[in-house]
Amino acid sequence: MITTLTQISEESQPLVPDPVSKTVLMLPKCNDNELPLDTNGNISKSEPTVEKIEETKEISDISDISDVEDNVENNNNVENIKDNAESIKNEKPLPHYEKYKFLFWEFETPVIWVSVFFITLWHVLSVYMCCTFPLFDKIPLVIYATIIGGISGFGVTGGAHRYFTHKSYKARLPLKIILLICYSVAGQNTLYDWVRDHRVHHKFSETDADPHNAKRGFFFSHVGWLMMRKHPEVIRKGRMINLTDITGDPLVAFHVKYWFWFKLFFCFVIPSSIPPLLWGESWYHSICAICFVRYVISLNSTWAVNSFAHFFGNKPYDNYIRPAENLTVSFFAMGEGYHNYHHTFPWDYRAAEVGQMLNVTTLWLNFFEKIGWAYELRAPSSDLIQRITRNRGDGSHEKWGHEVPDTYSCPVATEVRKEQ
Repeated sequence: MITTLTQISEESQPLVPDPVSKTVLMLPKCNDNELPLDTNGNISKSEPTVEKIEETKEISDISDISDVEDNVENNNNVENIKDNAESIKNEKPLPHYEKYKFLFWEFETPVIWVSVFFITLWHVLSVYMCCTFPLFDKIPLVIYATIIGGISGFGVTGGAHRYFTHKSYKARLPLKIILLICYSVAGQNTLYDWVRDHRVHHKFSETDADPHNAKRGFFFSHVGWLMMRKHPEVIRKGRMINLTDITGDPLVAFHVKYWFWFKLFFCFVIPSSIPPLLWGESWYHSICAICFVRYVISLNSTWAVNSFAHFFGNKPYDNYIRPAENLTVSFFAMGEGYHNYHHTFPWDYRAAEVGQMLNVTTLWLNFFEKIGWAYELRAPSSDLIQRITRNRGDGSHEKWGHEVPDTYSCPVATEVRKEQ
């Protein structure tokens, strides 16, 4: 069952949920980022300009409708979201940084030298091991490492990203457990941190509140943001994000609480132990392939979405945002490189309109839907895609890319229906 959003009015406005009255608030008319702003640059909360419309779908969580808000860049500065400051460790009170200088370079925030050391060391060792690895003598190990990389990739793309962050589909318990285990194999941040950072990234993309703001440079958006203290705006906006779906899930809470052990065993110990125990592979080469080369390639595949897909590619769906379509990233990141589409329709479980052969994550989700473990997969209607593409695209869409508008009227879905 796929939920689709239809019936766009080009004169309609982006929707914002009212968590108190369970209705939807319609923001004032906007044209090409000309939202009503207050003196601080945030969307004005002037009540006389807001009208209420009937709710067409039950709103159980603010994230249920955040997808509609993400159609227009940075129109999500809504302050009525529950403050989760108590849930964020080591991030209060807000820090104040002067420009941080090191030798001849100047940085927005202080450098975390411990992170710089270990990230650099891991990459240098991985390059050395990759160059000295007897590739053709270790074909079974190479195939095994590729499979482990695919498992970890699905944990990030199908789990942390499309399920836990965007709620683009619903998962039954067996699939949820699989997603958590696969994400553990990836060995990234805790699921809580991952979801919070990515929701902030979508709501405040390419601003100081974006954890990996591409405007601060390619290297920063790729890995540099993990080597530096967070910008105070990232922390402040992060406290605005509703994460009750994460903190309120006992299974996820357990996973976050014992994340160190999940990461240690599922990312390093268990995967690297299987080849020596199963077919007598050497421990050295198994550790090289799994704990270093595979791990570093998996990390960089995820990071490439934040860097390469924000710098290189066309923008058939929304030419007014930075994310772009990048087929190379889609290959390595299992379908996550259709980034212009994803930032335009973040609630789509496919994260792409086309390119199924490069979208391995979608193929797996379709499989889990057939066996009943995934259900209510969400996707925009063809009419919605067409209207937004013709209004905002750069003209490169193969079907609807001939007309590029001079002005843009904010589109909005005004009806929700379900298709069998």
